[in-house]
Amino acid sequence: MPFYQRVGQVPPKRHTQFRKPDGELYREQVMGTKGFSGMQSILYHVHPPTQVREVTKIRDWEIPLSDVGANRHRHFFTSEISKQGDMVEGRQYWLANQDVTMATVTPTEEMKYFFRNSDGDELHFVHEGHGVLETVFGEIPYKEGDYLVIPVGTTYRYRLESEDSRFLVLETTGEINTPKRYRNEFGQLMEHSPFCERDFRSPQDVQPVMENGDFEVRVKARGQLQAYRYDYHPLDVVGWDGYLYPYAFSIYDFEPITGSIHQPPPVHQTFQGNNFVVCSFVPRMYDYHPLAIPAPYYHSNVNSDEVLYYVKGNFMSRKGIRQASLTLHPSGIPHGPHPGKVEASLGKTRTEELAVMVDTFQPLYVTKEALAAEDPGYMYTWNPNKGESTS
Repeated sequence: MPFYQRVGQVPPKRHTQFRKPDGELYREQVMGTKGFSGMQSILYHVHPPTQVREVTKIRDWEIPLSDVGANRHRHFFTSEISKQGDMVEGRQYWLANQDVTMATVTPTEEMKYFFRNSDGDELHFVHEGHGVLETVFGEIPYKEGDYLVIPVGTTYRYRLESEDSRFLVLETTGEINTPKRYRNEFGQLMEHSPFCERDFRSPQDVQPVMENGDFEVRVKARGQLQAYRYDYHPLDVVGWDGYLYPYAFSIYDFEPITGSIHQPPPVHQTFQGNNFVVCSFVPRMYDYHPLAIPAPYYHSNVNSDEVLYYVKGNFMSRKGIRQASLTLHPSGIPHGPHPGKVEASLGKTRTEELAVMVDTFQPLYVTKEALAAEDPGYMYTWNPNKGESTS
């Protein structure tokens, strides 16, 4: 988020001597984007962040893509995939392009290492569960319904505190930010925005972990996953300030924009990234014109692919959708309400649906592992002569 934060101990002037109680210097790290012209923060470490003992390659970071099927509507039952792994190794990938990949993860293990994505920002949506996101900037407690924005280069680890957890994970090759049209020339969110700065939760304290031992930080970069080993705990920051840091935003704090007739999807926009946007469909009042049709009109995404991740509630325009269903409506093919859903919406005054939508402006490709959980009949669910899908 583009507003200034200051946490922990920092010296009065940047790039000046800042000493520990024993007289040694703290180690200053400038962490920024776009060289020195993007957003940045300055962190103060107990140890030099460059003091690596060993580097080893773990594996290539590859997501095999499928060429099965034509350009058609797709429906995936993400809940059918077995729970496995931790918050990184347990990721099940569904869709990908050169700008963003989409995965779900239902972890069964704690992370025994720290992770850093050096290719771009990550956005995690907490579908189920609660716990703490530990980062080099400090801790962020999270709960069901939270979006967690993790900037590129941030060292982090999850501490799961619930029996079951489920996340939607977006890995990007750029930055994630709030929609530009909601910000003024100074970066402040304006009055017509569906949220404000008070709704965002950044780390409020930072406690350096003073431990020596064998600590592993796994780094995703340039198509590989590598392990960096340190002799000290990587979360050794005593303070930081700046504009670059992780934060949480609850989908339940999104204030829906409604109108007398049906509003288009951009009113639900919550974040923007490089060639994609993220929208939040939340409980809201329906349109209030006397002849309004609450269900969305049929539309063609001529220049974008539309992905919906269904969180909970009864989604007004779809049949056969389950919790944690993921649908893809690719560019160029009209889509909209299932048969009977337009008529069923007439006279309704409110919806309790909850969903996350991602629109990309470059084509998405289905991963090979996603095919095992696909509903093969979904494309034909708009045609009453073709029968129902397998959902």
